[in-house]
Amino acid sequence: MSPQSHGDVASMDVATQVLTAREPRAGGGGAGVRVCHLTSVHIPLDTRIFEKECQSLVAAGYDVHLVAPATESTRMRGVTIAAVPRARGRLSRALVTTTRVLVQALRARAHIYHFHDPELIPVGVVLRMLGKHVVYDAHEDVPADILDKPYLPRWLKAGLARVMDVVERVGTSTLSRVVAATPAIARRFPAARCVVVQNFPVSTEFGPVAGSPYARRGPVVAYVGLINEIRGTIEMVHAIADVCAHQEARLVLAGRFEPPAFGAQARALDGWRHVEYRGELPRARVVEMLAEARLGLVLFHPRPNHLESQPNKLFEYMAAGLPVVASSFPLWKEIVEGSRCGLVVDPLDPHATANAIRWLLAHPDEAEAMGARGRQAVQERFNWRREEATLLECYARLCAQSARQRAPS
Repeated sequence: MSPQSHGDVASMDVATQVLTAREPRAGGGGAGVRVCHLTSVHIPLDTRIFEKECQSLVAAGYDVHLVAPATESTRMRGVTIAAVPRARGRLSRALVTTTRVLVQALRARAHIYHFHDPELIPVGVVLRMLGKHVVYDAHEDVPADILDKPYLPRWLKAGLARVMDVVERVGTSTLSRVVAATPAIARRFPAARCVVVQNFPVSTEFGPVAGSPYARRGPVVAYVGLINEIRGTIEMVHAIADVCAHQEARLVLAGRFEPPAFGAQARALDGWRHVEYRGELPRARVVEMLAEARLGLVLFHPRPNHLESQPNKLFEYMAAGLPVVASSFPLWKEIVEGSRCGLVVDPLDPHATANAIRWLLAHPDEAEAMGARGRQAVQERFNWRREEATLLECYARLCAQSARQRAPS
């Protein structure tokens, strides 16, 4: 592979400029206003929900509550967490857990409710009918995500995707705001009620780690996140086996197998002997793991829900100063080649991925320079500070609207 493939790019196209060029906007303080985030799916310490949105709201002075599946209620880093029992299956989660989330939400007596799962749309509608400000956080393009679900029969996917599209659009039409995680998701909702809060990293979280200079690291290739077939796990294992046929290297994986049975399928691959699996890691351990690596992989398959996605791991690798090997989707290519922070490949071609890994391992100075440019791009453009400003402005507008409604005529 020639280094020309990641050479200078004179300018980004319009889509990338829209993605990256927005300036921060003032948000205003919370002044003790109670807000309550709701999820029936995510863990309490979810990166987007807790580490970014809730912590930004705490810092702005809001009284922040969070309802989430957990073993016990607690208070952590300024957030009051109300636990609901974890569901034993998807049907139980949709029927029982959502009801429990609504009960806890009502107990919170918040001024603003902010929910994160499409199955909670009925909860949001009920809260809105009770006169509350309600925000829907659209993490995914739900219809496209349904088409990617491996556990759904093929004959059911298209119809269910259409139904959920209608449910989501109609259900959210009564809500106060929609917060979309990407510009592509935002296009599905009316612009007047939708704001884009991208899931970029907190750049200070991935600072340099003492004792781990890049030049001294071993030939470690990292992947962090959900581990399943359509996120390229099988191709990654085949690629590391290809690399190890000629030199020493190791693929380190961290995350959850989805579905759990996929773990057995992955471990049965011949290349698994070159893999170190570390399970699900807390944030601090993820930072430490990336500080050991020479590069990060993000090789999602070209599926409807992936082509315009903005995966956390891509920007976290960049924030950690790692060069990336990424799927050659147009948007990802703009980001990676525009920042000159890595290589893009056909995610379905393990040999191409192996060649990219080999090139980065064989050219450590160039690889380190790519990582440095990626980190600079995060510090300047792809960072949570900018997104936080948009989130806080959204909340400030809702608070101002409430104040006007309460003011005597």
